[in-house]
Amino acid sequence: MCGIVGGVTNSNIIPLLLEGLNRLEYRGYDSSGLIVLSETNTFDRARSVGKVKNLENNLNERSNKIKGNIGIAHTRWATHGEPTNLNAHPHISKNSVSVVHNGIIENYVELKKNQIKMGYKFKSETDTEVVAHAIDHAIKSGKNLIDSVQDVVKSFQGSYGLAIMSSKFPNQIIAARKGSPLLLGIGTNGNYVASDQMALLSETKKFIFLEEGDVAEIKLDKIKIFDLDGNLVDRPVINSKIKAGQVDKGNYDHFMQKEIFEQPQAISCLLYTSDAADDSLRVDLGGRRIIKKRVT
Repeated sequence: MCGIVGGVTNSNIIPLLLEGLNRLEYRGYDSSGLIVLSETNTFDRARSVGKVKNLENNLNERSNKIKGNIGIAHTRWATHGEPTNLNAHPHISKNSVSVVHNGIIENYVELKKNQIKMGYKFKSETDTEVVAHAIDHAIKSGKNLIDSVQDVVKSFQGSYGLAIMSSKFPNQIIAARKGSPLLLGIGTNGNYVASDQMALLSETKKFIFLEEGDVAEIKLDKIKIFDLDGNLVDRPVINSKIKAGQVDKGNYDHFMQKEIFEQPQAISCLLYTSDAADDSLRVDLGGRRIIKKRVT
């Protein structure tokens, strides 16, 4: 599964993006990448095949360090196109729009043909690149970023979890969700977007889970959410009880090994609940309840 993390902050966002990508490694992936808006409102991007560590090495080896307060990042599991640097997210259109995407745009071939006729040139084999070009084209018609996204997502068939930036609207990220989970994080130093709360646990425990068809505008000091019909809506803020250490590999060599050794604990948490009357443990197996005394 692919992973998304991004945010609008009051400090350099690169460390947060890399930490978020590392926390999403358990989902599986074959390449990763990130992009930020620099102080001059230009895109700075880095992409690498393989582990997130390769992306970190890529960034460390650069003479001109990438730095910015707003950015998005992605771990990709290849669907359309081989796992290569060119196919890795984020994708860019005309140095105007950048996109990371979970899901599949099923009608991308038709959209791609039309965009080629309009003069767009494709640099990847992915379905995601049509998203960036479609938003760029909408912006050129005079729409702002949020209106452009709300307009173009109506033309996409399939599923998507999107995080979008534009150099023409440099103070925001737009998030959109259809069939692919996406959430917003509310922090003290900014606001965030991710496909999984694990990516943001070091920054916040307050999350808003986007509903089907939602499009959100994320800025440093506020978040606005619109439903499928374009109506401004309120979504509940959830306080997460997950601890950051629960998603680390810990002393294990890989996540599968961790999952194997944590099976007894996971089953115990699933089966047993507290009984207020006699402090016993309650097990419910197919409707048959078994009472066992609490072990101390």
